[in-house]
Amino acid sequence: MALIKEFLLGGQSWITAFHIIAVVSWFAALFYLPRLFVYHAMAEDRISIERFKIMERKLYRGIANPSMIVAVALGIALFSIYPNYFLNSGWFQVKLALVLLLIVYHYSCLYLLKQFRDDRNTRSHVFYRWFNEIPVLMLIGIVVMVIVRPF
Repeated sequence: MALIKEFLLGGQSWITAFHIIAVVSWFAALFYLPRLFVYHAMAEDRISIERFKIMERKLYRGIANPSMIVAVALGIALFSIYPNYFLNSGWFQVKLALVLLLIVYHYSCLYLLKQFRDDRNTRSHVFYRWFNEIPVLMLIGIVVMVIVRPF
């Protein structure tokens, strides 16, 4: 265990860098996927509908899922370096709550993707335009917690 902690401490900058890269990739996917849902909900021809299904599936499986897994894994690695500090920091607890909500949002996107895949979407493009704003609010909250650390 001491060897793992020593490695983590020595590689903390690398872990942080790759954590940030994974978070940026994850958010990029979570910004773009609901935008595809907007266009998919507006599509009327079969060719466009099928194209959106492919794009949504590839974005979710190829970028969103791997990015989320790496971001969470590296976040856990960073947490494990100084767990007592993080557990006793109010800003971290708020950030963690926002990340958990982001994971719920991520899986909500999967649910909606399956609705589109099965041609069972009942929501309008307006719903998806509003749905697309949720990760923006979470990003603002997470960045403020990590950089400003208001409490």
